[in-house]
Amino acid sequence: MVSSVLQTAFLGDMILTTPLLERLATEGPVHVVATPANAGILANHPAVASIIEFDKRGDDRGVRGIRRVARALRDTGASTAYLAQGSLRTAAIARLAGIPHRIGFATSPGRVLYTRAVPFQPALHHAQRLWQLASPPGEMGDVPTLRPSLYPSADEYNRVATLLAACGVGPDEPLLALAPGSVWATKRWPSYSELAAAIAGDATLGNDRVVILGAATDAPLAQAITEAVAAVGGKPVVDATGRLSLLGSAALLMRARVLVSNDSAPLHLASAMNTPTIALFGPTMPAFGFGPLSTRHATLEQAALTCRPCHAHGPQRCPLTHWKCMRELTATRVLDQVRLTRSPNRQ
Repeated sequence: MVSSVLQTAFLGDMILTTPLLERLATEGPVHVVATPANAGILANHPAVASIIEFDKRGDDRGVRGIRRVARALRDTGASTAYLAQGSLRTAAIARLAGIPHRIGFATSPGRVLYTRAVPFQPALHHAQRLWQLASPPGEMGDVPTLRPSLYPSADEYNRVATLLAACGVGPDEPLLALAPGSVWATKRWPSYSELAAAIAGDATLGNDRVVILGAATDAPLAQAITEAVAAVGGKPVVDATGRLSLLGSAALLMRARVLVSNDSAPLHLASAMNTPTIALFGPTMPAFGFGPLSTRHATLEQAALTCRPCHAHGPQRCPLTHWKCMRELTATRVLDQVRLTRSPNRQ
């Protein structure tokens, strides 16, 4: 059976789609429709036969782009389309491609063009919900524990080794990763600098080298963390923001003994590499189904706040202006969790 999966949502969604891809690949080739920003994360993935890029906000904007992608999808010979991203636009692509079986969630806007609508189960992790799209009708029972998968190349691992060596990091030196960024402003925990300084002065963690992951736009956050660690005489911080590809960041996480991350893409990269993870949730909640899936993980949140959640993704400003969900999550509390979650041996 030839299958197609249309996933044009955020990077984290694409990473969480990989268990579905692996499930489908046991039955035949799987072709994926992805945005240019997300396509690279699937490089080298053994479950993916081909990737069709859909630049929905650029060159493929409008009807002409939809038709182009539909033609490319038709050429794969796929008989089933799994609409992992449930917009009417992606459903229209599958319909125009002439794919006879189109499966997606019953809550999606594109459901009017589906041939089968699968119940959306809020209580499940999103990776499990996506995996269930491939379950036959009547077999929607227990879902296994899942973890996403990514496959950095040898070149990406070499780039990580070169970066660490240039920063004076020894081959056996323990790394502690921080991911302070997010495109959603209220998801950015404001106390990473305080945490990093506390790590540098901690008797248990002080030998760890702090590494900062993120995009080039996160450089100011990384600079503040670097300065905070230098001010207390800690080891020089490794600033990897904007210096690695997405798969390169995943390769770096293979070296980290723990990652502290906001509710954003790095925590899903860590899940794929099984890096111990501490995820910080503010305006959003783990109950949405996007928490970490690493074997060792923890989630921290201000559960008693009645104003949470305030948004599906995290607004750019706190609707009530106090931003207590992040401001009241203390560095001391996160530091205590780092001690508990950090793996003692990880290379």
